[in-house]
Amino acid sequence: MDVTRFNVAKPYDAPGHHGMVGLRLQGWEASDTDAFWTGFSQFLPGGGATADATAVEKVYVVVNGELTIITDEGETTLGPFDSCHLAAGERRAIENRSNHTASMLVSMPYPEERS
Repeated sequence: MDVTRFNVAKPYDAPGHHGMVGLRLQGWEASDTDAFWTGFSQFLPGGGATADATAVEKVYVVVNGELTIITDEGETTLGPFDSCHLAAGERRAIENRSNHTASMLVSMPYPEERS
């Protein structure tokens, strides 16, 4: 079993994100997961992510606050314990439109070419 205590989780850089700190909870350098990794993203008011797509699917679970997820099909605001699945190649942007910090869990498979 690999345990990552929240108080020692290491931050990671998430390209295209602003006003956000991501902490690696499992996978990559945090543990020996084989197929996926999990992070915890904390968004300041006005923080978010620019419109972009990844080659792998992802799942977002909002833990607290509200985050608006914008795709080419429209937008939706997720609140505590709401979740969404984004397919591989699906473009999305993220916005924290509130004056409160918002946080979410992120789970994604590794890319095929993992370094």
